[in-house]
Amino acid sequence: MRSITVPADASRLPVTLPRIAEKKRLGEPLVMVTAYDYPSALAVDKAGVDLVLVGDSGAMTVLGYPSTVAVTLDELMVLAKAVRRGLTTPFMVADLPFGSYEVSDAQAVETAFRFVKEAGADAVKLEGGGEVSVARARAIVQAGIPVMGHVGLTPQTSTALGGYRAQGRTAEAATEVARQALALQEAGCFSVVFEAIPSAVAETVMPKMDALVIGIGAGPSTDGQVLVFHDLLGIREGRGARFVQRYADILDEMVSGVAAYADDVRTKRYPGPDHGYSIPDEELAAFKASLSS
Repeated sequence: MRSITVPADASRLPVTLPRIAEKKRLGEPLVMVTAYDYPSALAVDKAGVDLVLVGDSGAMTVLGYPSTVAVTLDELMVLAKAVRRGLTTPFMVADLPFGSYEVSDAQAVETAFRFVKEAGADAVKLEGGGEVSVARARAIVQAGIPVMGHVGLTPQTSTALGGYRAQGRTAEAATEVARQALALQEAGCFSVVFEAIPSAVAETVMPKMDALVIGIGAGPSTDGQVLVFHDLLGIREGRGARFVQRYADILDEMVSGVAAYADDVRTKRYPGPDHGYSIPDEELAAFKASLSS
């Protein structure tokens, strides 16, 4: 019989769907963070998060676009591949970018296949709980790929929602958020993100959710929370959305470090003697002689 070695720290075992379901059952909050490249993946992996989202928010945080709409499938695929190379244990979810799944079930499944086969994603995420999104989610699930849904504020369609603003703040709007979440659950989504909805609305819907619910600006009643890497570490200008908690101010440190380097170069403090390479005196003499001959 083949022996199985279990790490001393069992929390470092790969996070799987059964482990996620068990944590939900036990009421253990799950931690999700976005990542967009190899260094950020290494950081969140070493920090021991449960799930990593290669979010289309990378369009703004990494690629400099004004919104998530502009990012292409190929661009997001590059980011996803880089993140995969930096992860060992977290469950990796890849966002399906705008325009890569809405046209047909076949398009949605093909895009999902690419993220799984080429980037090593464990699951994919799509936005919205309307008829189209629910149909696409069902098709991807039936093709054998886990799907995470997303309701409330959905950045890809923020224009139609009136901008980046909280959703579900009237009885009618809250009912629609709940309807969409339940429709995605019925379609087979293993998880649904609740973004920017009143805490009381999320709390009211939670007893009906068998799927894992990840909150972002939805209060403490959800099964877990997600924040954007650049938001929580302060690698961006401004404070971000109301729900953002900043745990560091890395952008300030980055600017300070580069400014100090620039000053050292301009004042010739860098490079110093410790930063150079030596050559034996006799070799240097021979080199000088060869140049003068």
